[in-house]
Amino acid sequence: MKSLEEVKSASRETLRAYRSDLLQIFGSTNMLVDPSKDDDLEEHIRAGLRQMGHLQASSKARKIASVKGFLKWLYQKGHSERPIGEILRGPKVPQKLPRYLSIDEMIAVIKTLQLDLKNSKTQADANNYLQEIALILLLYGGGLRVSEACDLKWKNLDLTQNSARVLGKGGKERMIVLAPMVSHHLNQLRKDADSEFVLSPHLATRKAYDIVRNAGARAGLLKPIHPHALRHSYATHLLSGGADLRVLQELLGHSSLQATQKYTHLSLDELARTIEIHHPLNKKS
Repeated sequence: MKSLEEVKSASRETLRAYRSDLLQIFGSTNMLVDPSKDDDLEEHIRAGLRQMGHLQASSKARKIASVKGFLKWLYQKGHSERPIGEILRGPKVPQKLPRYLSIDEMIAVIKTLQLDLKNSKTQADANNYLQEIALILLLYGGGLRVSEACDLKWKNLDLTQNSARVLGKGGKERMIVLAPMVSHHLNQLRKDADSEFVLSPHLATRKAYDIVRNAGARAGLLKPIHPHALRHSYATHLLSGGADLRVLQELLGHSSLQATQKYTHLSLDELARTIEIHHPLNKKS
């Protein structure tokens, strides 16, 4: 874990997931593993993986990737005589289009929170709604990952320039541009700020998930939403509006263009639905 945290600058969420995966695989055997005995280690891993049969392909693939990373580290450090991680094969994971909201749905969520703020009875309630709106706007108006929004500090904001300096995956820093509405709201929030973090007190990502899900429910959305759906919506709406794919890659902090290209499928999917609904040849006579 120290190697991931200190050398690779992994996020808290990555460390938590990695630790959980390894505990599930090795802990499920209820035995101590001697890393120097490759045959024992291989059998322990296979036994642990066999108990994961109920999981979805994506979950299995992630756990196998965690184990492969751990085994690679053992081999590189001389604790294992051969790179036995190479024998592990993960299941094929079908690529899913990311969940995203329509513009009308997104506006409904924001307006619901603004109405809650307007009708708040106490200052404590008003402060909570201000924080909730700030979270939603950072995810949708800035395209931040939930961990990036929770860790954002006032010192990294320049609201006069509608910009923010964000520390993303792998400790990579990037500059993003915020929608003017986001800067306007954060200026209101800053008047009473008593913490170095924008979302004060330092918001936990699990709490952020609850806030987003509850906001979607109060807005009357038919399906539950999560923070990443707002980031997907940000990317999809920008691309649909004519944003350049390379620019979008920079804004999202993707290391490769391939990670950004999935949003082109969303736009094409949206066009296909439009054609299907509105094209004269699809009208019933």
